[in-house]
Amino acid sequence: MSTQKKPDLTDPSLREKLAKGMGHNYYGEPAWPNDLLYIFPVVIMGSFACIVALAVLDPAMNGEPANPFATPLEILPEWYLYPVFQILRTVPNKLLGVFLMAAVPLGLILVPFIENVNKFQNPFRRPVATAVFMFGTLVTLWLGIGATFPIDKSLTLGLF
Repeated sequence: MSTQKKPDLTDPSLREKLAKGMGHNYYGEPAWPNDLLYIFPVVIMGSFACIVALAVLDPAMNGEPANPFATPLEILPEWYLYPVFQILRTVPNKLLGVFLMAAVPLGLILVPFIENVNKFQNPFRRPVATAVFMFGTLVTLWLGIGATFPIDKSLTLGLF
């Protein structure tokens, strides 16, 4: 449970703000109309302007038109499916590959239970959870990068 700093009600400047009707806001600035009416629309319009500028300056390319009579040499899924695609591609027994693909969400379901072993928030004081996270991240990156290589170089990433 986190600790919260409670306002010092004996502070004369805070009592003066409360007497003026500033409410419980410690900074003395109400959300309406200052934030909701003036700041939020500026942030929303600025975000929209950045999106429009990016769309104009760097439009998304559609790629080459589809040809139903020519199959590409290597069909790749979207980038976020590269690791499980690599598992399915390199495991000789496809049923085992499907089970290994199913192990990915099951492993992610176990993460809260591994994290709950230790009460500390500092990663250096949670060596098991940190080691599992680092190992999973490295394996995911290795499999994801390997999925972009041909099958004979995919497990070694073409390094050896």
